[in-house]
Amino acid sequence: MAEKTIYLDNAATSFPKPPAVAEAMMHFVREIGCNIKRGGYGSAYQAAEVVLETRERLSAFFGHDDPRRVIFSLNITTALNQILCGFLHPGDHLLISGLEHNAVIRPLHRLAAYGVCFDRIPCAADGTMDLDALPGLLRPETRAIVVSHASNVGGTLNPVAELGTFCHRHGLRLIVDSAQTAGVLPLDMAAMQIDALAFTGHKGLLGPQGVGGFLLGAEMAEEISPWICGGTGSFSHLEEMPALLPDRFEAGTMNLPGIFGLHAALVYLEQRGMAEICCHEQTMLSILCDALRGREDVRVLGGIDTPRVAVLSCDFPGRDNAEVAFRLESEFGILTRCGLHCAPDAHRSYGSFPQGAVRFAPGCFTQAEEMQAAADAIRCILEE
Repeated sequence: MAEKTIYLDNAATSFPKPPAVAEAMMHFVREIGCNIKRGGYGSAYQAAEVVLETRERLSAFFGHDDPRRVIFSLNITTALNQILCGFLHPGDHLLISGLEHNAVIRPLHRLAAYGVCFDRIPCAADGTMDLDALPGLLRPETRAIVVSHASNVGGTLNPVAELGTFCHRHGLRLIVDSAQTAGVLPLDMAAMQIDALAFTGHKGLLGPQGVGGFLLGAEMAEEISPWICGGTGSFSHLEEMPALLPDRFEAGTMNLPGIFGLHAALVYLEQRGMAEICCHEQTMLSILCDALRGREDVRVLGGIDTPRVAVLSCDFPGRDNAEVAFRLESEFGILTRCGLHCAPDAHRSYGSFPQGAVRFAPGCFTQAEEMQAAADAIRCILEE
């Protein structure tokens, strides 16, 4: 059993977090502890100020124009459910990429029972989208395109800016899942013409689990109905959800410790710089890519030289991928994720369904010697 572990599962959740994240969460739990919009006293107002400042930072971070349209949720899955279930109606049609996560696929399958339908935009074996196919997929009832900015399986980037232009030209809404890119790559809602952007706090944004949300354009905000209803601490005399934003989409008690942690993480990101983090992660990934290049006993999903975020999934032909992942952990202390990664559509597109793959995802705190150790471990397992 390995004595030391090397964490390479940052596509699932980033680890470690900046120390300030835990400190901010502990400060809330120990020193504040109350709810917001449910108390007329100093500590409640202090907490509300941090929540507002976090909205403002997120709004600026994503090229958005109004913090009131920054909505908090438990995670990006809840955010995507709210957007999809609140926006789509029976008879609507939408387009998705061939790389989507189950956070998009499963809500759409549920909505199919109510008359919503969708088509997949075809992509090549490396995961790149066939933009030329878009016009032929449109229907009179098409309302939106929903895409992940980057695949959680192969790291392949979807052409969000080009899709924004296409959607604007055809009167469609563009809904983006930023799970693998927020905090790593620039996302400018205005420049990219994104109508709704869902985010999670616990991956590239370096915050804790259990906090995420979405940002809405002005027109999109008027077209979505609340999916979860309940108390908001405002307009309590009404039996329906208030029209005021962000209250309309924030029923129930917030994860305030999580938001305090996310606030600290955003400050860290601003200080360190997203460009520096992206460069570091790409440098770490290149160590593994260089070690695997030319090997016939490893297949890198999407191709080894395809532009990607720092996510690399490997299929080991003739071997049990699960056994490879188990040995990486048990013998070398290398923590990866094996399987279908909650994205069977992506694996079908990459040609790795149903066997799945072993995913390596360095983060902003990964060190070069750790990536070299992973490369050496793979070589040791394959060449024994």
